[in-house]
Amino acid sequence: MPLGSDPLRAAGSPGPRTAGIILAAGGSRRLGRPKQLLPYGAGVLLDAVLAAARDCAFGQTVLALGGAAAEVERTVDTSGCDVVLNPDFGEGCAASIATALAALHPETDAVVLLLGDQPGVRAASVRAVLGALHTPAGAAGIAVCRYDDGVGHPLAFSRRLLPELAALHGDKAVWKLLEQRADDVVEVRTPGPVPQDVDTEEDYRRLLAGLQGAV
Repeated sequence: MPLGSDPLRAAGSPGPRTAGIILAAGGSRRLGRPKQLLPYGAGVLLDAVLAAARDCAFGQTVLALGGAAAEVERTVDTSGCDVVLNPDFGEGCAASIATALAALHPETDAVVLLLGDQPGVRAASVRAVLGALHTPAGAAGIAVCRYDDGVGHPLAFSRRLLPELAALHGDKAVWKLLEQRADDVVEVRTPGPVPQDVDTEEDYRRLLAGLQGAV
């Protein structure tokens, strides 16, 4: 059965097994306070990301924590997630990706990367990138969202690319992999701008302004 037929089929069901990796291990150095715990909607920022991940009904959801991990686990409902701790979170996202990949079920067929500070990503976008991994023309290795203003998350990777994903180093290594594997990348047209993430107080203010504007 091709991935596109039911890209979010959960564990225990026939068909491909998909996993979501939520990268929420950052130390928030530029912000100066844990961005995972910034007030957002009825909870905090990471609550919103986890709610979106639950809507995806992944076979497995791995949550990578590092900076402020103890406070995050006390504050946020992480039920349904396999929580992994990345002691090397200061070395960039690649270390968290490798830590999370090591916790995956061995029969995982595809992985989606989600950012713990990007609550605007929707389950429909996850379904679209997973569905795009397999097309009538042949299997793609990587699927990305092509928004109105650029490429962004969620990013989906087929099983054959996982060893390369696990071997990355640094903070922007995923994007370098996309450049190196350009022939394996398929872009999925996604309406609207790239969802806002949070690195600075200004980013946070813009995110809140967008939330208020949607009410």
